[in-house]
Amino acid sequence: MKKGNVYRIYPNREQRALLEQHFGAARFVYNHSLSIKNLMYGKFRVNVTEIDLNNHLISLKETFPWLKDINSQSLQQANRNLLTGFKNFFEGNGSYPTWKSKKDNHFSFQIPQNYQINLTSSQIYLPKIGWMKIILHRDFLSKEFIENNLVTKEVNGEIILDQKLNKEFKVLKTLTVSRTSAGRYHVSILIEDHEPYPEPESFTEETTVGIDVGIKTFAVLSTGEEIENPKFLKRSFKKLVKLQRSVSRKPKGSKNRKKAVAKLAKHHQLIANQRNDFQHKVSAMIIRESQAIVLEDLNVKGMIRNHCLAQSISDVGWSGFVDKLIYKAEWLGKTILKIGKFDASSKLCNVCGYKFKELTLDIREWKCPECKTLHDRDINASINIKKIALSNLNTAGTAGRAYGLTGTSQGNEVGSHRF
Repeated sequence: MKKGNVYRIYPNREQRALLEQHFGAARFVYNHSLSIKNLMYGKFRVNVTEIDLNNHLISLKETFPWLKDINSQSLQQANRNLLTGFKNFFEGNGSYPTWKSKKDNHFSFQIPQNYQINLTSSQIYLPKIGWMKIILHRDFLSKEFIENNLVTKEVNGEIILDQKLNKEFKVLKTLTVSRTSAGRYHVSILIEDHEPYPEPESFTEETTVGIDVGIKTFAVLSTGEEIENPKFLKRSFKKLVKLQRSVSRKPKGSKNRKKAVAKLAKHHQLIANQRNDFQHKVSAMIIRESQAIVLEDLNVKGMIRNHCLAQSISDVGWSGFVDKLIYKAEWLGKTILKIGKFDASSKLCNVCGYKFKELTLDIREWKCPECKTLHDRDINASINIKKIALSNLNTAGTAGRAYGLTGTSQGNEVGSHRF
């Protein structure tokens, strides 16, 4: 089972400069390799492999000597990331790889091996950069697992976990170093504990919950429970406007402008952290209380094109919430079901099945003309989402067969996803 843990690190001034060099070098190699692949295939129909790109790094370092100061494995990992992007594109799981820009505020590079973690003094060693403070607010591996399965070394009475000494066990995987727009540095440690993922637990109608996500209400469960949308961005909007005006008033290139930009970025980081924390708590609660969770396959990218709703949709963060539900369900052996985006979950009466074709977004309650049931729009939708999924599972045959279903584009299909 693979798990990743993110920890904050505190480099000194010299180490921050080295980290920025690594960010820039990884971006430079990625863009350079992308240009080579586009050129070679566009003109000569030649597919450049990862070995070709890594061999080209030798001559690239002669042309750009500053690349010699960068960890070579991080540069090779940039090539690997590029080819992964192409693979995802051709498999239909992503868009065509594009150039990376330092204006995107996505700064990261990866270290596949040769890093060390001082478990006694909470420090981490990065090749070419050195030792720095790390906040290990949670254990990435239990003490028992480290004692029984890994090799540690003792230096001056301090216990150090060296990735190089444990390479054969294949437990300590790639380490990713990143920087946020607010100037905070983090490392993400990927761990493979070789424990198998739990088998999906059996579920019934009573242990299955349907979820209808929304804007006014963050999520409505088929049990009738409503989870309010905290609207972190909207609550901080006045503060953000004030900070943005402060940035606009400062002369470009001045120190005061840099300080104002830093304050603005810090507040955006606070909003993102609040949203992330909220989604973790809600997703953990839902996973604990249910054996199967049913979601609607929403076209979020298409919905964001509606300029009237784009900001609210971005603020609620549906995609991040669904991602958290999926990997937590995988860890605990729960099942995620999805229904097609064209299923009329809101317009159907969950009692008699009548379809109210005239239902618009501004109608929050409606009365079924057939059975006279008064419906709350969101609760009715969540119940229908659950019913549609279970109905499609019965149509497919058995729950065991349903685990193999992957298509969700058709209105009458449901997929049980084990990511």
